[in-house]
Amino acid sequence: MQSSNPVLNRSSAFAPGQGQAYPGAAPYGQPGPYGQPGQYGGPGMPPQQYQGAPAASRPMTLDDVIVKTSITLGVVVAAAFVAWFTTPDNLVTPVFLAGALLAFAIAMVLSFSRKINPALLMVYALAEGVFLGIGSKFIANWVGDPGIIVQAILATMVTAGLTLATYKYFAIKVTPRFTKMVIIGTMGFVGVLLINFIASLFGVNTGIGGFGAMGLLFAALGAGLAVFNLILDFDMVEQGVRAGAPQNEAWRAAFGLTVTLVWLYWNLLRILAILRGGD
Repeated sequence: MQSSNPVLNRSSAFAPGQGQAYPGAAPYGQPGPYGQPGQYGGPGMPPQQYQGAPAASRPMTLDDVIVKTSITLGVVVAAAFVAWFTTPDNLVTPVFLAGALLAFAIAMVLSFSRKINPALLMVYALAEGVFLGIGSKFIANWVGDPGIIVQAILATMVTAGLTLATYKYFAIKVTPRFTKMVIIGTMGFVGVLLINFIASLFGVNTGIGGFGAMGLLFAALGAGLAVFNLILDFDMVEQGVRAGAPQNEAWRAAFGLTVTLVWLYWNLLRILAILRGGD
């Protein structure tokens, strides 16, 4: 089973039963050079439990994923803060577009890489932060209340937390059919956005990226798809931890979760802005 997030399905570490995760490792679910997958425990396991396993290939834990995701999101937030307060008014548009295009290009490179480069991931986080910082400032100015950014951040945290709680409490089973539906929906959504972007370059306004009824509809659809992607990503991370994926795969998980959380935040911010209306 693979995630709709292309970041996670590039590695067999997040797809138990599809072969080896890294050279020399046993197929997931079978004893490896360091014993049974998962025997090294989860978050909070003392370091001595990993004796005998090289640092680069010891089993990934939830702590690894949480720490690396926090680092990546921290860089995004820091870059957004700097971009908000330091970008000159006459450079807002070009810097905004540069950040968006650079983030998209690096995301594509990382998505199709067999191994995530942490340094390149940080560059992605910086570019994504610039895009979000300037974009958030524009929306805050349109609404006339910077407090909407705090509301969107809190809404993102609450939504992600409730999604994780629902996934764990109700023991949601991510079936192949559910995965396929989310993949198709996500690809279709992204395809429409790309077509809309190209059309906008020729002066065609479809309203998808605007602040009207059509914009609200697509923002709500985007937020819903982000939630479904979070469920798939939580499931794949859990599988990776349970199967004994190598520790460095935590960077891949961090990237995948960052992509989805940023997508969720942006759509929730747009929803709040449209419901509030312009100043």
